[in-house]
This record gives sequence, structure tokens and C-alpha cells, in this order.
Amino acid sequence: MAAKEPREKSDGSELGTTARQMRAAQPYINAVWKLVGGAVVGVLGGYWLDRKLGSGPWLLVGLSFLGICVGFYGFLREMARLGRRK
Repeated sequence: MAAKEPREKSDGSELGTTARQMRAAQPYINAVWKLVGGAVVGVLGGYWLDRKLGSGPWLLVGLSFLGICVGFYGFLREMARLGRRK
């Protein structure tokens, strides 16, 4: 059984222009997905719980607000981390 060689970390020089630009944009895309993901999870969770419990729109409104706040917190935290890295 052959031993695997450790992967060397690539600097991206072997990539094309578009691939390098996509790699550079990836942290920002991840931050936006945190924002969108928090809101979507809150809305869907609130909608599902409202249907299960018959509580009207209140869980939808509450969990949507909570999801948006959590997503926004994740987005700002990621942006602050990216700002410290530079």
C-alpha cells in the first residue's frame, strides 16, 4: 500500500484568471450565505412551527426576526474577521 504524499498548499498560480478571482471572492460569498441562510432558516422554521402548532403568524414573525439577527451577526463577524486578515 503506497503512502499518500502530503498535499502542498497551492498559491493559485496554476489557476486561470477566472478561477483566481472566484477564489478571492469566496470568503465574501460565504459571508453572504451566512446572512441569507440565517434568514431562510428562521422563516422556514417559523412557518413550519406555525403550521404544526396553529399559532398564527407569530412564530413566523418571531423566528424570522431571530434568523435575520443571527444571519446579520454571522455576516458582520465574518466581515470583521476578513478585515483583520488584511
